[in-house]
Amino acid sequence: MADNLLWQPPADARTRTRLGQFWQQAEALSGERFADYEALHQWSLTAPEDFWGLVMRFSGLIVQGETTPHLSMPDGAATPMTRQRWYPHLTLNYAENLLRRRDNRVAMTAITEDGQRSTLTFAALHQQAGRVAAQLLAAGVRPGDRVAGWLPNRMETVIAALGCAWVGAVWSSCSPDFGVSGVTDRFGQIAPRLLFVTDGYFYNGKWQDLSDKVAQVRAQLAPEQVIQLSGGKQRLPETQDWDTWLLQAGTAPDFAQLPFDHPLYILYSSGTTGKPKCIVHGAGGTLLQQTKEHVLHGDLHDSDTLFYFTTCGWMMWNWLVGGLQTGAGIVLYDGNPAWPDAGRLFAVCQDEGITHFGTSAKFIQAVEKAGVTPGSQFDLSALRVLMSTGSPLLHESFDFIYREIKHDLLLSSISGGTDIISCFALGNPLLPVYRGELQCLGLGMDVAVFNDQGQPEEGEKGELVCRRPFPSMPVGFWQDDDGSRYHKAYFARFENIWAHGDYAEIRRHRGHRGLVIHGRSDAVLNPGGVRIGTAEIYRQVETLAAVRESIVVGQDWQGDVRVVLFVVLQAGHTLDDALCAEIRAAIRSGASPRHVPAVILEVPEIPRTVSGKIVELAVREVIHGRPVSNESALANPQALAHFRHRPELT
Repeated sequence: MADNLLWQPPADARTRTRLGQFWQQAEALSGERFADYEALHQWSLTAPEDFWGLVMRFSGLIVQGETTPHLSMPDGAATPMTRQRWYPHLTLNYAENLLRRRDNRVAMTAITEDGQRSTLTFAALHQQAGRVAAQLLAAGVRPGDRVAGWLPNRMETVIAALGCAWVGAVWSSCSPDFGVSGVTDRFGQIAPRLLFVTDGYFYNGKWQDLSDKVAQVRAQLAPEQVIQLSGGKQRLPETQDWDTWLLQAGTAPDFAQLPFDHPLYILYSSGTTGKPKCIVHGAGGTLLQQTKEHVLHGDLHDSDTLFYFTTCGWMMWNWLVGGLQTGAGIVLYDGNPAWPDAGRLFAVCQDEGITHFGTSAKFIQAVEKAGVTPGSQFDLSALRVLMSTGSPLLHESFDFIYREIKHDLLLSSISGGTDIISCFALGNPLLPVYRGELQCLGLGMDVAVFNDQGQPEEGEKGELVCRRPFPSMPVGFWQDDDGSRYHKAYFARFENIWAHGDYAEIRRHRGHRGLVIHGRSDAVLNPGGVRIGTAEIYRQVETLAAVRESIVVGQDWQGDVRVVLFVVLQAGHTLDDALCAEIRAAIRSGASPRHVPAVILEVPEIPRTVSGKIVELAVREVIHGRPVSNESALANPQALAHFRHRPELT
């Protein structure tokens, strides 16, 4: 493993980082000495009441009531994980915790693709969120009522969400690149009383007009009020102007003190295999889990600036907003991250003095393929942590980051999902970074990899699971009164064990365990009965200069499964016999002969969800002539046509 070691923490990390300081307090509380991270992690599992209570105190969370017991188990020790509830005698308000800093330091900086920049202080953020709360109460919105936003990543979106949390309303959002059916498939299930919209947004250097789509969505959802953000191109009929609406607000109400598991957000599954599932997340679990991740794993201080490139249709938006609890400032970017060129986000990092920058693995690949060398082109002296998620980060992308972005950087490849609004595996400022690995399992998360017999294994590929309850488990699914859909989604495979749907591998090091994600379990290939993670193939293919991106699926073929690879090529390249041979040779030498595709085909684009994830399952259905049940979940459903009726696959 020495050859794969890319970064080590500085000698003073234990005294300088927040995790190091927490570690000392954990030892004092437990009366133990934790020799390494593995020992600290084990304590967080065996003494959860002490661990999570210390997280609350260390982070300064504002709560009321009793912190014991930390779990309610109405049926005793045999209570299923789905019925256990955290902190039954505790109340809190999510917005109060994120708005506890009220000085004149900048809380939010918003930047748009067309160059507009605006800022808002913590004091002003508190004031404006209070106005939203007052207006929601005036409109009759009460705890548990739903409020929705079909909005770009602007400050008003954050303010509206915090105003909802202030009064106990449930916030749900979609980004403006969702189509009408994508929005109504989601919001139509939860019946929002108020809807926040915009008349358009900039993307790819052009104004994208939404006026007709807003009219269709408003007609189908029939909310009581529609509030339009200011600053667009036109005033939409039957809407209220945001600025005017806020000016009408009365005095901000007191923060509603609500149960720990009171609904905060409704997020959605991708919806590519049916109507999106409405995943309800509680305020306390979201706050506690994300605070742990920001403070301990991310080493986020109140003097730092956090920037994660995301839209408000992806859970990383909710995660980014949660960073306000630390007192750090956050940066919002709306638009194409590669406009006018692939260096745009690094220019933002330079100009805003970003200390923590997060993006997707695909974006890092795109930057490298575009020939951008951020470390030499931009001043990244403030940058300490670079985070990546969305898909497995290629081994070669690890190399690129340390070679061309910054060598003295904590690279945190993280993995979790919408289902848990947080992470199972994260970065760690006290551990080394190894090529191709997520640094560690999250504190308080009993993560394991199971084989098909339900036994834990290390050093072997299998199903990523979590064996004990954790705070950010969903409160449930919307309109799933008996919990059957919730159980089927995560607990049907292994009894009372959360199965996350990732195909993964735990690797043990001295003092800790790292994690490798090999792809989604439902996309695993099975040629000749051998399970292959799709990430193992992408790693080889997408390092080739001729290939911009790819998607791989398994096709039922003559009683077996054969591997089919589709590639999008860089301009000026042709998928001829020589390139096919190069692709196969790269896969054979870098992975194994079983990974080599039987068929390689070219397509002009790859279908993606609106959050940017490729949809292997949809492509698999199409090449087998089966319908894709919910194409409206895709950002570019027209791309599926490139995979239909291919003579090479018949």
